[in-house]
Amino acid sequence: MGRIRNGTRDYSIDYMDAPANVAALRAEGLGKRFGARRALEGVVLEVAAGTAVGLVGANGAGKTTFIKCALDLCALDAGRVEIFGVDSRQAGARARLAYVPERFMPPHYLLGREFLAMTLELAGARFDPERARALALELELEPQALERPVRQLSKGMTQKLGLAACFLREADLYVLDEPMSGLDPAGRVAVKSVLARLQHGGRALFFTSHVLADVEELCSTIAVLDRGSVRFRGAPAELCRRFGDDNLERAFLACIRSHADASTVCA
Repeated sequence: MGRIRNGTRDYSIDYMDAPANVAALRAEGLGKRFGARRALEGVVLEVAAGTAVGLVGANGAGKTTFIKCALDLCALDAGRVEIFGVDSRQAGARARLAYVPERFMPPHYLLGREFLAMTLELAGARFDPERARALALELELEPQALERPVRQLSKGMTQKLGLAACFLREADLYVLDEPMSGLDPAGRVAVKSVLARLQHGGRALFFTSHVLADVEELCSTIAVLDRGSVRFRGAPAELCRRFGDDNLERAFLACIRSHADASTVCA
C-alpha cells in the first residue's frame, strides 16, 4: 500500500489490487539516449498478464537498456512504463515482479542458501530450506552448492542460484535478462521446464534471449528490437510467415536486415 498527497487529501493505492485485465507491463514511446547514441526510440511493448513474451535482438540492440528503463533502474528520456497499471517510477510498481539481471553477481562471501534467504527476506518473503532444496534439484543445481560460498561456484551454478532466488519468490511477473546465460544443455532444459510451469500457472514471463528456439518454445509473442526500435511484434509463426521462411532464426535475420533504415518499423 502506498500513499500520494494531493493538496490536503490522501489517496491510497493498493499495488496488489490492479484490475484483472491490466497488462503486466506496458511501455509507451520509450526513448533513451547515452550522449549522441540512441539506445531506444519510441519503443511500444506490452506483456499481457499471464502471457510469455520474448525480446530478441542482436548485441547492442537495446534489450538490456529496455529492461533497465522499464524497471526504473535507468532514467527515461521519453515515454512511460506501467507495471500492473502502476507507473514504474513508483517503488510499489515492482511489488509483483521478480527480476534476474544479465550480469548477475551475488555477494561472493555468502553461502548459496544465505543468498537465497537474504533475497527472500528483502522481498518480504519467508525462506523455506526444503523448498529451496527442491527447486535447486529441479534446476539441476546440486543442493550441496547451497552450502558453498558463492565465490566457489561456476558461472552456470551461479546463474542457477540467481534463477532459484527469483523463482522462490511467488511473483505475478518474472523479468529475466538472458536467463540461459552460462547454462549447459541440462540446465537449459531444466530452466525452460520451470518457466513453462510458471506460465501455465498464470504467471507472466518477459525475457530476453539470443536463443530463438527457446523463445519459440516458450513464448506466444516475440518482439524484435533492432538499433533501439521494435521491428516486429507478434507470434513467432507470424514472423516466419511475414518473411516467407519456416525457420525462426532466418526470419529474424530477414526482419532486421530489411530495416537498414532505423526509422522504419515493420509491425
